[in-house]
Amino acid sequence: MSLVMERNVDALLTAYHRSGDESARDQALVELMPLVRALALRYAGRGEPLEDLVQVGSIGLIKAVDRFDVDRGVEFSSYAVPTIVGEIRRHFRDKAWAMHVPRRLKELSVRLSRLLDELTNQLGRSPTVPELACAAGVEEEDVVDALDSAQAYSTRSLHAPFDDDGDESLGDRLGVEERGYEEVEDGSLVSAGLGMLDARERRIVELRFFEEMTQSQIAAELGISQMHVSRLLRRALGLMRGRIEELQEETND
Repeated sequence: MSLVMERNVDALLTAYHRSGDESARDQALVELMPLVRALALRYAGRGEPLEDLVQVGSIGLIKAVDRFDVDRGVEFSSYAVPTIVGEIRRHFRDKAWAMHVPRRLKELSVRLSRLLDELTNQLGRSPTVPELACAAGVEEEDVVDALDSAQAYSTRSLHAPFDDDGDESLGDRLGVEERGYEEVEDGSLVSAGLGMLDARERRIVELRFFEEMTQSQIAAELGISQMHVSRLLRRALGLMRGRIEELQEETND
């Protein structure tokens, strides 16, 4: 970053951390996005779309902004760069692991996606993990493992047509996202949109992206089904996207 930008960002972060100025935080995040893109470019050409890497790097940026200690007397970039790069590298590690998901879990996740629709229609609500396990004739632990493995599918697998109509993908039917990053496309540029959420939605976003919990872990924490967590997360990120777009339009004006 240029010296002028560094000083401007430092002033914004100081205003945010010392006086709780959320608008200063939002502006800092917007101004720092070119840094995220520059770092993402270092990892382009390795099999992942650049925009996906930018989205992942944005998570690291948010973490860096929120955790930065303005009283330590260090430049923000020296703290932010390793945090952003670390998030991008972790994304590549996760993708590598996804290629080794056992076939039985992949097959079970497809079965569960079909049962999800059936049970939702029968019950008038999203089924719980025990109900899915009973319907599938497997252990609850297997259901949790299958749902978590679905989050590790490659982007191509998640977007492959689920049926002959081709209107829905497996990801649409399962209601789970690839390590959360595809949903992050709706809300990771900045987290200004958190203020648009109710307490439960905000907590789910924080658990997923800041405490890095899986959807099944969040479901256990909140006492709701994993599918319900997925729907609430999607709604929350949609609201955040709307707020972020408004913020970016104001900035461009």
